[in-house]
Formats: sequence, C-alpha cells, structure tokens
Amino acid sequence: MAAPMMEHNNHSSNDLSHLQRTDCIKSESPSEDENFTDDVVGLVQKEIGGDLKSLKKVSGLLEKLTLENKQLEEQVLTVSSSVPLRVSAALSTAEESRVKLESLLEKERVLSNTLQQHLQGAQVWADSIGQVLGQLDTLERHMKYLQCLARIEELSDSIQQYLMTNSMWDAVGAIDRMASLDMGLRESGCSHLQAFLRETHRFWHKILKDKLASDFEEVLTQFHWPFISPPTQTLSPPANAQELNSQLELLVSQLLSLQTSDDLISEKKEILSRPGQSQTPPLSLPIQIMLLPLSKRFRYHFTGNRQTNNLSKPEWYLTQILIWMGNSSNFMEEKIQPILDRARAKVNARVELCRGLLTLAQEKLAHDAPRLLYDDALFCHLVDEVLQFEKELRSTHSYPRAYPGILHILLDKTAFQKWLSVERKMAVEKVDTMLTAEGAWSSQYKDITDMDELKAPDCAETFMTLLLVITERYRSLPCPRAQLSFLALQKELVDDFRIRLTQVMKEESRQPLSPRYCAILNAANYISTVLSDWGDNVFFLQLQQAAVSVGEEILGPLGATETGRLASLEESLFEALLALLERLRGDMLGRLLDAVMRDVKEKAQPYCKDRWISLPSQSDQATMSLSSSACPMMLCLRDHLLQLQQMLCLPLFQMFWQGLAERLDNFIYEDLILYNHFNEGGVAQLQYDMTRNLFPLFGHYCKRPENFFKHVKEACIILTLKVGPALLLCDVLKQSEEDEGILNHQQPSPESALNELGVYKLAPSDVQILLNLRSAWLKQ
Repeated sequence: MAAPMMEHNNHSSNDLSHLQRTDCIKSESPSEDENFTDDVVGLVQKEIGGDLKSLKKVSGLLEKLTLENKQLEEQVLTVSSSVPLRVSAALSTAEESRVKLESLLEKERVLSNTLQQHLQGAQVWADSIGQVLGQLDTLERHMKYLQCLARIEELSDSIQQYLMTNSMWDAVGAIDRMASLDMGLRESGCSHLQAFLRETHRFWHKILKDKLASDFEEVLTQFHWPFISPPTQTLSPPANAQELNSQLELLVSQLLSLQTSDDLISEKKEILSRPGQSQTPPLSLPIQIMLLPLSKRFRYHFTGNRQTNNLSKPEWYLTQILIWMGNSSNFMEEKIQPILDRARAKVNARVELCRGLLTLAQEKLAHDAPRLLYDDALFCHLVDEVLQFEKELRSTHSYPRAYPGILHILLDKTAFQKWLSVERKMAVEKVDTMLTAEGAWSSQYKDITDMDELKAPDCAETFMTLLLVITERYRSLPCPRAQLSFLALQKELVDDFRIRLTQVMKEESRQPLSPRYCAILNAANYISTVLSDWGDNVFFLQLQQAAVSVGEEILGPLGATETGRLASLEESLFEALLALLERLRGDMLGRLLDAVMRDVKEKAQPYCKDRWISLPSQSDQATMSLSSSACPMMLCLRDHLLQLQQMLCLPLFQMFWQGLAERLDNFIYEDLILYNHFNEGGVAQLQYDMTRNLFPLFGHYCKRPENFFKHVKEACIILTLKVGPALLLCDVLKQSEEDEGILNHQQPSPESALNELGVYKLAPSDVQILLNLRSAWLKQ
C-alpha cells in the first residue's frame, strides 16, 4: 500500500504542478485553458460517467495516465541527451576545418613568396624582351614606311612611263591606284608621308588632267562648243564625224575614270578653303572642262568694269545663263548623255551642265545682293528677276527641285529680312493707293452679270490679287520657315486691310443704305470667301502642317488646343482672321437691317393704328384690296429689297432678306396684331394684306415665303377660325390650364390641337391672347 500511496502522492504533486502550469497558461491564454478543461471533462464523462459506482475505475485511469506521462518523460530525456552529442560532433568538424584552412593559408604564403621572387627575376628578361619588341615594331613601321615610299615611286615611274608611251588608260589606272593609296593613309599619323603622297598625286593628276582636257577641248571645238548662239543644223555631217564621236567617247570615258582622283583633290581644296561647311557633290570632270569657256565668258562680261556688269540689270546675266542652258541642251542629250550611259555613270549631262552654270549665277548673286540692301527699288527688281529666273529654270529647263537654284541666296538672314520689309512696304503703299483711287468702291464687272456674283469692289479685288501675287512669289521658296514668314506677313496685311474697312465703315455708318457702305460689306464678304477657299488649298494645307512643328517661332505661340485643331485640319491658318471678318460682316448687316426697319416702322405707323375692330366684313366688299394705310410700308419694303438686291452680293442679300423677314414678322405680330382687336372684317383684311401682298414681296427670293413669317401666318390662322373651332380650341386651352399637373389621356393636349390647325410656332398662352382679341365677337 505504501508504494501505491507514494505513487498517488507523486501523481497528486504532478497534478498540482500541472494545475499550476494550467493556471499560468490560462491567465496567458484563456481560450486554450477552456479547451483543456473541456477535454478533461469529456474524458471523465467518457470513462466514469454519472454513476457513483463507476468511481472504482479512477485508480485504473490514474495508472494509465501515469504510465503515459512516464513514457513522455523518457522520450524528452532521450532527445535531451542526443543534442550534446551532435553539438560536439559539429565542434570537432569545425576544428578540423580550421586546421585545414591554416594549412592552406600557409601554403598560399609560401607560393606567393616564391611567385614574387620569380617575377622579380623575370622582370629583367621582360624589360630586355620589351626593348627588342619595340625595336622590331619600329623596324616594321620603317619597313612599311619605306614600302609606301617605294609604292609611291613605283606608281610615279609607271605614270611617267605611260605618259611617255601615250598609254592613257594605264596612266589613268595608276593615278586611280595612287588615289586609293592616299585614301588608305587618311588615318595614318605620318604627316610627311601623306604630304609627299598628296603632292605626288596632285602633280601627276594635273599633268594627266591637263593632257586629257587639252585633247577634250580640241574635240569639243570641232563640235563648235560652246554654243553661244542657237545651234544650226548643217546640211551634211562632217567627213570625220565618226572619228570625232569615237574620240569624244574615249576622252569622256577617260575623264570619268579620273573622277575619283579629281574628287579627292577637290575635296581637300574645299576643306582647306571652307572648313565646316557642307558641300554639294562635285561636278562630273567632263562637265567641268566643258564649263571652262562659258565660265571665262561669264566672268569677262559680268565682273570688273564692263558695261554689262550693271547692278541695276541682274536680268542680263540671269538671261545669259538661261540662253546657254537652252543652246547646250540638245548637244548634252544627244552626244554626251549616251556616252555617260555606256560608261554606267549615274549622271544626267544636261542637269550637270545646268548645275555648273548655276554656280556662276550663285556666285554673282551672292556678290551683288549685299550691295543692293540699301536701295529698295533695285533690291525689289533683283527679287523679281530671281523669281522669274527660278520659275523658268524649273519649268522650261526641267531642273529638278532636289537641287538648289539661286533662290536660296536670298534666304540669307540679312537679305531675307530686307525682302520681307520691302514686300511689306510695297504692299502697304499699294493698299493706300487702291483705297484712295477714284473707283475704289465700285466693281469693274458691274456691267457683266455673270462675272459679278460677289460684287467685290475694285479695292478688295485688287488687294486679294496683291496677296495672290505674294503667294506666288514665295510658293517656290525651298524653306518652310521662310514660307511661314511670308504667310505671317499676308495675315498682317489682311488684318490691316480689315481695320481700314472698319474705319471707312464707321465714316459711312450714318448712311448705311449708301452704295459705299454696301461696297464695304461686299469687300469684307469677298475677302472672307477667298480666305476660306485658301484654307482648303493644298499649298496652304502643307504650310499648316509645317506651322504645327515650327510655326510658333514665326506665327507666335500656339495653344495646345489650336495646335491640335491645326494638326487635325479642323481649323485653317486663317481661322482668327475669318472670325474677325465675320464679326465685321455681322455688325454691318445688323446696322443695315436697323436702318431698313426704322424706315419700315415709320411707314407702318398708320397701318398699325388702323381701326381693325370696325372694318367692313368681306361680304360687304365687292373685291378685296390692299389697305391704303399699308401702301407706304409695302412700297418702302419693295424699294429697299430691289435696291439692296442690286448693291449686295447674293450670299449677303440672302442673309439680309431673311433677317429682314424675321424682324418684320416680330414687328407685325407684336406691334400690330397683339396691339389691336379685330372683327371679322379686320381679320379678313389682315390676312389678305399678309398673304396676297407682304408674302409675295419675298416670294421672288424663295418658294414659300410664309415660312419666314411664322408668327404672322399662325396668328392669321387663329384669328380666322370659325366660331365652332374657336370655341372648341378655347375649351381645350382652358381645360389644360385647369388640369395642369393632372395626367389625362382622354383630353387632347393643347399642342396637338394647335398642330391640327397648322400652328407650331405659337405657344398655347400666345394663342389664348390671340383668341382674347376676338373675345367680344365670340360672346355674341
């Protein structure tokens, strides 16, 4: 019993400690404690239950749990004892690794010392070998240097031998090889060798070129080159024509073979003379030689103190260039071009000759233009001649636009600013002259009906012609920036002309029905129409795209919205000007309508004050006729319409009569109909005056004039209703007022009832007012 009791006590102490730990855990984690308690209760319920007799099972349960606890303690002790063994094994392994590492470090130190000693010993050998290699490299460079010299001497001797034996093709080949050697030495630092090679190359090249050029010039002379006057067709070809053609082809081919060498020498000269500037491709060597006599003639006549060298006559040298182009065209196409094609030279002989002649004109123009900057008349004449020359060059002589002409010389900053200022000055002077001319406000086509649709006054038409001439002058400029500068000038001129029109309009505003006032209105409309057409022109659309990228520098800052609209072609370059012109046109039309309506209202006063409530009925009159009080108003309307139809262009007159009809409709409705009461005779007379007299006045300009008098037309419909329909309509309108806010599907809406009568413009409230004008008659 002692052992079980001790065992029981041990279990009790274990349970106590377990409960203490449980209490501690419970204080830290209530949820886990509740779970543990539930497990214990469940175990007791399962093993013992609620029967007191089952308490005898407690000792067995206690022994079972004690055995399980002992097993768990043994497992814990086993694991605890194995951990120190693993730690000691790891420590011993680490110690072994440390020993090996120290051994390796010692070996590395020994090896490093040995290697350092070896390197110190080998440095002497390396230094001596380096000296030997340097000497070898120097010897190799010297050998290559001497080989180049020997190669140059060899080529030089070969060229001399070939020239002595007149072996021109071999000499050309040797010169070409020397040029290749020269290009190969471009990256070399041997400046003396390069200089020697270039001098040798230039020496033999000049000798060979002069020899071939001399022979080529002799052959050309037999072909009567250069053609100073238009070539004439001989009756029969010369006897040695075939031999001359063969010599010509041979010499041209040899000169073409010498082209690479000549380009190399020319490139060096260009770099020395004009460093940093982009150069155009050099002319073909045969063309250069053909240009020599023409160049001599040009400089003889147009430089120095010759009478032909006249600053005020640029057309002399420009015309001479064009004449030479024309005279030489057939020879270049018939004789030289086939040779170039057979030699597979991608060169157009005629274009090359034009390019060479243009070089002469460019040099002359670049020399003369700065001397004319302070003489507006001479500078303007120079610009005119250059533009005419450029036009004929591109059209008559089909000179490609990919190649520059001479127009770009005038795009130099100083010359171009002068050009713009002269263009502005001349344009302003012409505008002053055209506005003060005697017939400035009359149309030159007024007697020709078919040509006078816009009825533009002479000053407006002359002004737009001036702008068109300016456009043609800058259309061929090769630079979009320059074109945009001229466009900015044109917009400035248009705005200035608009301001002048506004000033003249204000002077004439006291008499808006005068011919001059209408002419100003026609002028504004004409300019707006032309600018709208220009906005759809291909040239201005291209300028518009250029303006999106570079336009801010010239046209001023463009907002993001405006730039987007220009890029998407939603707006044109003239949008701002069109808006200003539209405002001017609208203001002038408003003044014109005000003047006509004042006259009409004055003439209509007796008609408005007529006794409409006491007029005889239609049955009491034999025939209906226009009210006598309406005659002055009708005559006034007719005269103004006829007068303005003659003075205004068709689009403006359409806007005028439609605006007049709208104002007249409101005036008659408000000042006549709503102001009076009507009996049956008054209503009949009013309808007769409107439908048989007023509406037909506007019937000359449209098919259904009554549609422009909706208030008057619908008021007549209401006023002329019979008794029955009028009473029904009154009931519908009153019922709709009473049932306002209440949905009634059975009762027709007042709008549908009015629509059945043909009334769409007037509101139900307006109809009630009109019916009240007949209220006394409706009560009878």
